[in-house]
Amino acid sequence: MHELYDLILHTDDVLMRIVAANVTEAYMILFLIIFSETGAVIFPFLPGDGLLFSAGVVSASTSLNIVWLVPVLILAAILGNLTNYSIGSFFGHNLERSRNRFVQKYLMKYIVQTRHFYIKYGAKSIVVGRFFPVIRTYIPFFAGLTGFKYAQFFYYTIIGSVLWVPLFTLSGYFIGRNTWVKNNYLLIFLGLIIVTLIPFFYNFFRLLFTRKLRRKK
Repeated sequence: MHELYDLILHTDDVLMRIVAANVTEAYMILFLIIFSETGAVIFPFLPGDGLLFSAGVVSASTSLNIVWLVPVLILAAILGNLTNYSIGSFFGHNLERSRNRFVQKYLMKYIVQTRHFYIKYGAKSIVVGRFFPVIRTYIPFFAGLTGFKYAQFFYYTIIGSVLWVPLFTLSGYFIGRNTWVKNNYLLIFLGLIIVTLIPFFYNFFRLLFTRKLRRKK
């Protein structure tokens, strides 16, 4: 747990040490973190965008090869989404077959509403959702839970992963060679997290404010 804490707060320094000790282990750790962040609903707090950027920065000056790094992390992102979808699908099938009154009266109502959302915005949410922390952890789970078509989910998961991973990793790789970036990395890392969270909180508070107005009417 302490190592994970260090990796989140001092990503570049920790990655440097891991790469120096064992570059193969570095690939495995990066793979597992990206896989877990998108593959399980209990890990939305894991670094995603920042970690990709950091990996790119580190690869610019170490034996961490960007040519191998990008495909490895794209694969991790794809497999994570598919795993999360399968978990959601498992729970969805069990809930639909459940005879529990609470499940059928209350939970299924929200599942049906979410299903309508995916029918209308599913493709866009899977691709665009990749670029928003927290949201990208839950989108595949609810896609599986509501029975979103697997073939479509698979297709848009690949598109989202192929866009998301290279954008942040290659940005870190090319920008990370800049001396100013190296000297102010922590500030950039925190700024990146804040910027990617802004749309999430904006939509959350807008939805909350809209609901309050409706209740007053």
